[in-house]
Amino acid sequence: MAAPNEITVPQLLRLIGTPDAPVIVDISIDPDFDADPFLIPGSFRHPHKDLPGLKARLKGRPCVVICQKGIKLSQGMVAWLRADGVRAEYLSGGKYGWGDHAGAPRVPAAALPDPVEGATLWVTRHRPKIDRIACPWLIRRFVDPDARFLFVSPAEVMGVADRYGATPFDVEDVFWSHRGPKCTFDTMLDEFALHTEALDRLASVVRAADTDTHDTSPQAAGLLALSVGLSRQYRDDLEQLEAGMVLYDALYRWARDGADERHDWPADRKS
Repeated sequence: MAAPNEITVPQLLRLIGTPDAPVIVDISIDPDFDADPFLIPGSFRHPHKDLPGLKARLKGRPCVVICQKGIKLSQGMVAWLRADGVRAEYLSGGKYGWGDHAGAPRVPAAALPDPVEGATLWVTRHRPKIDRIACPWLIRRFVDPDARFLFVSPAEVMGVADRYGATPFDVEDVFWSHRGPKCTFDTMLDEFALHTEALDRLASVVRAADTDTHDTSPQAAGLLALSVGLSRQYRDDLEQLEAGMVLYDALYRWARDGADERHDWPADRKS
């Protein structure tokens, strides 16, 4: 039986990618991390000796603390956090347990852009539709929950990136963009090593909607319609992004749990 302050790999895996995911904190010591420089999706690193700094960053939010093996480092930190009133759990088996679990993705730390004032900072063209909402959703749910996004006129994307240290995406001739028939969402799945059955299914819809290849995905036309509708409904791109987060949360749960569900009105039933 799991301890009251313990969470298993399957339990955490079900939460990652959803709005209910806890804050995930990796307190592995530097030599351990350097030997295996990968992150559990959505996690950030923090020194295990800096409890006040961690509590300030958590802002009272529930968290899961991770170390290499899930023993003294993370269990001690969790016990201390709980003693101070923070809802905290440690990951059973730690990063070793995560790595041994089939289907549990690991994000290469080297793939993340350098943070700007504590979080990754991204910039793209204003008036987003599909890729430019899907990619921020992916980043916030699986890479950096605190990521910030700047939406500017197309001609100014590269200048803003240069002046403010932001990472440009979904514009021509940058690293984080379309590659061949694939869209920027696909590029991010590749670079962040986030290929799972659910995310690959979602990617097929995003790609088809974003590249006007609706024949490859029955859901693509619906995603395009909803995306265009959101862009008409919201003048503020950041407000549209927040609404789009809800849309992609629902699409992810469809891709993960409901893709086989069908609905019909029985022919023998009177309306």
